[in-house]
Amino acid sequence: MDHSVIEKNIGLMAVLIALVISVAGLVQIVPLLFLSETTEPMEGVEPYAPLEFAGRDIYVREGCYNCHSQMIRPFREETERYGHYSLAGEFVYDRPFQWGSKRTGPDLARVGGRYTDLWHEIHMLNPRDVVPESNMPAYPWLAERTLDGNSVASRMRAQQRWLGVPYTDEQIENAADEVDGKTEMEAIIAYLQSLGTAIQRNR
Repeated sequence: MDHSVIEKNIGLMAVLIALVISVAGLVQIVPLLFLSETTEPMEGVEPYAPLEFAGRDIYVREGCYNCHSQMIRPFREETERYGHYSLAGEFVYDRPFQWGSKRTGPDLARVGGRYTDLWHEIHMLNPRDVVPESNMPAYPWLAERTLDGNSVASRMRAQQRWLGVPYTDEQIENAADEVDGKTEMEAIIAYLQSLGTAIQRNR
């Protein structure tokens, strides 16, 4: 249809404008009807334990998300390689979530339990010792730095207070003791070992 016809017919223009607004409104409103499906935790999903929580912060700090996604798409080539496709209910306590689409390295959504803690430690110290063709940088300083338990507890308190993560006051009070003397290496390994484990238990 020629634009000049629409521009000269105010009635037709009003109908078309109303149609566009209606469709745009539906696109924004309909997903809200299913919001509970994306905000309710999947069975077995719990907030991160203090060591895992600290490890997740280190994962974000070191920019691991720049090369590793945590989002398995519902396509056969993805699920055969990585496992069950990602579900929103797995990530309700992730702030911010780590889905992403960049895969310089493999997706990590189901890496929990796939390798031993020792494998992860060697991999972080020098990736080429376990994956010769890897272009991942080494992270030896993680084994040298220890966690600040008070900082971990403070960040958990902020998640509880401002983001609604259901940590109990007791969990937060015990957090500093639980991570006392632990290294950043231990923390990031604990985080990696937690990834995807809820869905593995439910299958």
